[in-house]
Amino acid sequence: MTSKIYFILLLFASLTTYAQTLKGKVFDAITKVPLESVSVYFDNTTIGTTTNDLGEFSITYNDAVQSTLVISFLGYDKVFIRDYRQKKNIIIELKEAVAQLDEVVINTDDGMSREMKLKWFRKEFLGKSSNGKSCKILNEKDIKLRFDKRKRTITAWSNKPIIIKNKNLQYEISFDIIDFEIQLGSFNASSVMYTGTCFFKDLDIKQTKKISRKREKTYEGSVQHFVRALYNKDLAAQDYVFGKKGFIVKPYDFFTISKADSEGLKRVKLLDNSLDIYYKDVQESVIETTISEFQIDKYGNYMPIQNVLFGGYLGRQRVGDALPLDYGLSKN
Repeated sequence: MTSKIYFILLLFASLTTYAQTLKGKVFDAITKVPLESVSVYFDNTTIGTTTNDLGEFSITYNDAVQSTLVISFLGYDKVFIRDYRQKKNIIIELKEAVAQLDEVVINTDDGMSREMKLKWFRKEFLGKSSNGKSCKILNEKDIKLRFDKRKRTITAWSNKPIIIKNKNLQYEISFDIIDFEIQLGSFNASSVMYTGTCFFKDLDIKQTKKISRKREKTYEGSVQHFVRALYNKDLAAQDYVFGKKGFIVKPYDFFTISKADSEGLKRVKLLDNSLDIYYKDVQESVIETTISEFQIDKYGNYMPIQNVLFGGYLGRQRVGDALPLDYGLSKN
């Protein structure tokens, strides 16, 4: 029986049809002193900037950007802004983070060595694919880990963003963990759930053909690729085949897709709440829903993400296989 893996990022949808520039200033909430070098980015994209010595920033986005705007600075609580499309200038006051008693937890013997917990974390966070195996976490010392013997779960957290260098895909990923939990089975993880925000830095400045091919290969057959094909009703042309109880079925006998609304979103209903997915007769996956309908857009976003679950090949994809949401959009 294939275990199901849940990967959730803080993505929220809204669309416009033109490029916009958002400007703002970031201050300390108590002292009112401008904060320099604060990270400002759109979650799960390559679009980001930092504040200058006056606490000022300017960031441009277009209709492809669906993510929450994240304001992050070490030692302060992060701020998430979802309604930035209605604003041109914003003032942000960051509050200092409350100190946590991490050392008490870290130094408590929980029955599993830190080395073993890190091994589980790397495998289930980065993934077991060639992309995942090419990744290296640059600041593992900042990761806090805890094993619960009774529940057989491993949890992880960090007060600093986890920095991952993906050698295969040439991205440096800054990942802010909100929640991370592995449920251990007899020999493997029976489920994995993690939430957080992330920013992609493109290391392939020269846009080499080798890296472009690796990224394209990773994209093909991914969740992002599948959702874009579903939106465009282009599943067959994109080499997707579907099955139910061992029989090949027509996808649109099971997927009901509405016309796009004024914001470019389509509503999708999945008959029986489950369908097997095959990509190029090699990759086998399953999609399951826990609600009557969900929404998608042409960029590969789907929501509410916690109610659309992928298993099999698609469920095994991890941070090592992740591409930014703005990947390939210049071609569209």
